[in-house]
Amino acid sequence: MKPGVFLLLFLPSLCFSQRNFPHLQAHAHNDYEHEHPLTDALKAGFNSVEADVHLYNNQLLAGHDSVTAASPSLEALYLAPLDSILKANKGQVYAGHRGPFYLMIDVKTEAESSYQAIRALLKKYPALLCGVASCPVKIFLSGNRPILTIVNEGYNGAALDGRPGDVGKGFSSDLMPVISDNYKNWSQWNGLAAPGKDDLLKIRKLAQSVHAEGKKLRLWAIPDNAIAWKALMDAGVDLINSDRLGELHEFLSK
Repeated sequence: MKPGVFLLLFLPSLCFSQRNFPHLQAHAHNDYEHEHPLTDALKAGFNSVEADVHLYNNQLLAGHDSVTAASPSLEALYLAPLDSILKANKGQVYAGHRGPFYLMIDVKTEAESSYQAIRALLKKYPALLCGVASCPVKIFLSGNRPILTIVNEGYNGAALDGRPGDVGKGFSSDLMPVISDNYKNWSQWNGLAAPGKDDLLKIRKLAQSVHAEGKKLRLWAIPDNAIAWKALMDAGVDLINSDRLGELHEFLSK
């Protein structure tokens, strides 16, 4: 089956059959490791997915610590299917939802060469790129980020995943739509019971500064359960980083 065909079969009819769908707060951590990358996330209403990518023999392949020649490609898992979905849904990933879908590419290999390969590949899929009038898919780079290159070029289809240290430096939300960091840098609360008064105070303050710049806050390595999801959303975290697609879908549907 060609990339995107299965997605096209279910997506238009699924889109608003469930309440609070899609889930704008749901971010699929290491999405490529699920049984059906992208497909499972879209079925669960996730509006953001993450792909770890390596430049290997001039190809962009998905994998965590390493890849082989048999590893799936970024193009086959994400770019080609999303392009097909946009064509079927009149320029939207979720029919009827006009906000952007987020594709985070976590670059695991050298920043500049990987970025140039990503730029070259994106030229095949102009429908995925944000324009003046619309932004169907917001692609942003994490991991080994070519920060100076992208800042000097200006936004050109691939944005940056920022860090807390980037707040206050004047980066636009187009260029840096998300600020991300390790949860453990901000709290030691384990998510097993309701947080204490000060457990998430640092996160609340961080969220306020991030939101003041029109950006979204994402924390990785969070306690991945319903108690933590609710507490972190209440604290201002915009993208809930989760491996538990079905459970987060059920939680956000309530």
